[in-house]
Amino acid sequence: MNWLTEFVRPKIQALMEKSSETPEDLWTKCQKCEQMIFHLELHENLHVCPNCGHHMRMSTTERFNLLFDGQQYQMIPLPLTKDDPIQFKDSRRYVDRLKEHRLKTKQHDAISVAMGDVEGKQALVAVMNFEFMGGSMGTFVGRAFYATAELAVSKRIPFVVVTASGGARMQEGMLSLMQMPATIIAVEMLRDARIPYVVLLTNPTMGGVSASFAMLGDVILAEPGALIGFAGPRVIEETINQKLPEGFQRAEFLQDHGMVDIVVERKALKGTLGRILGALAG
Repeated sequence: MNWLTEFVRPKIQALMEKSSETPEDLWTKCQKCEQMIFHLELHENLHVCPNCGHHMRMSTTERFNLLFDGQQYQMIPLPLTKDDPIQFKDSRRYVDRLKEHRLKTKQHDAISVAMGDVEGKQALVAVMNFEFMGGSMGTFVGRAFYATAELAVSKRIPFVVVTASGGARMQEGMLSLMQMPATIIAVEMLRDARIPYVVLLTNPTMGGVSASFAMLGDVILAEPGALIGFAGPRVIEETINQKLPEGFQRAEFLQDHGMVDIVVERKALKGTLGRILGALAG
């Protein structure tokens, strides 16, 4: 009897077969400290690394569940816009990219809106999804933001937006850039009606989104470590040919320089937001 062939090899093969049946998504590696985290532990910790405190991305549904009381809320239908207004094509057709991301995210576009209670205060909450084409702002996002602002005015309830975006959507050309003034007009409409408008900046919030409605909140919150700015730090360094300060464009840096009001950890977010809404609505 060959001990290696008859005993050791079957044991190894059985072990390999068992490991191949184990789901690959049981563990997640932290992008900051590279610690391996069991996915159930990560979910219970609100997608915050228990080792270094790095705030990872959350899905739209997870955001709504985190903010709304009892995870109860009503999705708001949003006005549709033309899918491919300039018939854009690079290596692929824009309409094909939209179909792919709609299938992957189960969302129509990069923003979703729901209404419910946050710490007992009724509010409209818009959440941007970075997984949908980098959370880029096209005509749909701009129109959805404006329509939600109109609804907030008509119902006399606060408007909260959670940003996550790389900026304007290049596949819609100038039309995407025109959403910047459109969203600014919507914010002015809220202010004229004295409707509270609160922004939560998450990682990343860049480009045309940061240059428009993201930085116009009555109160601006940010998650720890979130990258916030217009152009990225590498582009800025190459442009000015200087080394940027430590932590440049991060949430804590912006708070120190007066552009962010509060940097709040995710576990304290709902309570903080509830107190702000209570104070503003009152």
